Amino acid sequence: MLQHYIAFADRLSSWFGKAFAWCIVIMTLGVGYEVFVRYLLRQPTAWAFDLSYMMYGALFMMAGAYTLSRDGHVRADVFYRLWRPRTQATVELVLYIIFFFPGVLALVFAGWRYASRSMRYMEVSVMSPANIPIWQFKLLIVVAGVLLVVQGIAQVFRCILCLRQGYWPPKAADVEEMEKVLADQHAREVLAHGSEAVDVVAPRAPAGPDNGSRP
Repeated sequence: MLQHYIAFADRLSSWFGKAFAWCIVIMTLGVGYEVFVRYLLRQPTAWAFDLSYMMYGALFMMAGAYTLSRDGHVRADVFYRLWRPRTQATVELVLYIIFFFPGVLALVFAGWRYASRSMRYMEVSVMSPANIPIWQFKLLIVVAGVLLVVQGIAQVFRCILCLRQGYWPPKAADVEEMEKVLADQHAREVLAHGSEAVDVVAPRAPAGPDNGSRP
């Protein structure tokens, strides 16, 4: 049952995170258009600034649960990475209960009061004369908080499974940075072939008149 919930929460967070990742494309197009018309046509828009902070804010908030599911948030792991998995899970479980859930639940309740007032009078932006509605943007605070709660429960279940099994359950496959991909590939090759794997990743230069062995 725990595994099923973890898989559900990971899929939900992944869907929202990847869907709202398109905000960066919209923001880039909007800012690029603003630069073009402002500096070449001398006709700046009234909406580009509102578009930029709403798209970036939506991306930042809605990707929080997705990043948590992939263990991508910043971690001060000077000591954490040296601990055994069960010790890591114990510390994480305590921190989730003491800090994470109270903070995120406060975000949800405070965000709802903030967003509900905005929706009642259909708030518009005061940052530009375009009068762009922003009540829907403030509603994302609540949605992002709920997603964090759902994903936080999954992380607690991961801690429980680690305490039972002695190792962390595997995470869903996802896009990784090239440096990590190459490091993992090198580590697998070293384990499989020993020191010969070094030649696969970083082949030695062929012997020549300048780099050959000397008698």
